[in-house]
Amino acid sequence: MKLFPRLMIFLSFVVLSMPTFADDIYSIYLVRHAEKQKDSDNPPLTSCGRLRARQLATILADVKLNTIYSTTTQRTMATALPISQVKKLAIKNYSAKNLTQFAFSLKQLKQNVLVVGHSNTTPQLVELLSDEKVLPIEDHQYQHLYQVQFFEDKINLTLLKQPLICR
Repeated sequence: MKLFPRLMIFLSFVVLSMPTFADDIYSIYLVRHAEKQKDSDNPPLTSCGRLRARQLATILADVKLNTIYSTTTQRTMATALPISQVKKLAIKNYSAKNLTQFAFSLKQLKQNVLVVGHSNTTPQLVELLSDEKVLPIEDHQYQHLYQVQFFEDKINLTLLKQPLICR
């Protein structure tokens, strides 16, 4: 009979000393802005770009996102807008000038987030988060959606592609 209380104390100790898995499992999703109009310093999205942004919201609809980040340009904000509306989350702005610090901050959050960036900054940020080399995003490529999964001390990078192809 005295074994039961000792066993309960031991099991309680073991359970409480285990790492919290919820804090150690999260994903950071990264995407370049959708198709933009040409010949402007801060161009809006094309009709295809708006459709791609809505498709991104559909793809991520069942993902539990905690935060959505975007640079301040019109095209990145418009890409993030549909998913922010679906998730009822405000879009937080970030500066692409110090990606190393931003990557560190994202890792410290340990939350599921979406980051909308640019063709030159998104691959850099993916590399900083995953410690893996990724190919540059070409000017005509808008389909890439990166998922950097963190599970305890493991990092897994997955490149997904949105099915929409505009002509």
